[in-house]
Amino acid sequence: MPLHPEIAKVLASLPAPPPGPLDPVAMRAGEEAIVPPPEERLPLPSVEDVTAQTLVGDVTVRVYTPTDSTAYGVLVYFHGGAFFLGSLDTHDHVARSLAKETGLKVVSVDYRRAPEAAFPAGLDDCYGVVRWVAEHGQSLGWDGETLAIAGDSSGGTFAAAVAALAHDDGFDRITHQVLYYPSLDLDFDEDRYASLRENAIGHGLETAALKPFNAFYLESGADPADPRVSPIKRANLTGLPKALVVTGEFDPLRDEGELYAARLRDAGVDARVSRYAGAGHGFVQHFSWIPEYHHVFEETAAFLGRR
Repeated sequence: MPLHPEIAKVLASLPAPPPGPLDPVAMRAGEEAIVPPPEERLPLPSVEDVTAQTLVGDVTVRVYTPTDSTAYGVLVYFHGGAFFLGSLDTHDHVARSLAKETGLKVVSVDYRRAPEAAFPAGLDDCYGVVRWVAEHGQSLGWDGETLAIAGDSSGGTFAAAVAALAHDDGFDRITHQVLYYPSLDLDFDEDRYASLRENAIGHGLETAALKPFNAFYLESGADPADPRVSPIKRANLTGLPKALVVTGEFDPLRDEGELYAARLRDAGVDARVSRYAGAGHGFVQHFSWIPEYHHVFEETAAFLGRR
């Protein structure tokens, strides 16, 4: 099918980006300016910001409690934004929907971003919070069973990398990984994946924008050849948590996500792909108000065994 008409309408209404190099401060301010006020957000019994004391320092997290209960499975969520954009607030609606649909307590991570923080600061924060959840589960009401991780775009990069770091450390508490249109190969050679050419222009994220948008992260010391940066380059995927990889039909990153899922399956990991027709990159963050794309939260719940 073609690009969803509602997405096409929104994209057609956007102004052309300003000329010159990307300005992280201005771009962040632009994102934050369109975040709805708290009273207009999906209500939940409790949403609170707390400090996770991790081995790499204090990390602010936002904890979403979906119901009044005494015990919960936990989902740790890493927002996207090309490693320099995104925040607890810009992705607050995603975390709220995840909590409501899955019934899990969601812990959203305010990790350090490039260019202010050099690699691997953000990744260390994400992994540190996952370990903090397991070590302080009683205070969160964790049931000791489900401990899932999820992320969109660059947050999906972090989720895949955290799963691998945990495995290598012998930390086996992560039960699921959910990767929404993840960026898994930061070598942006257009010949690497057909989708980089097929979906190069006209669908939101464009292939030519991948290098400049990720430059802040790569210039901070992130090497695309490092599996912590490009998880698809990890040689052995055996033993990683079961995975749901969500892709968009018109996303330049579509094929690397689907290849990663295939490699997981080849390594004996329960991994499934769900490709959303008519969708481009970022549809979970930007277009989950469209009913067929809001379904991604219900699908996530089913994958996590909560529906």
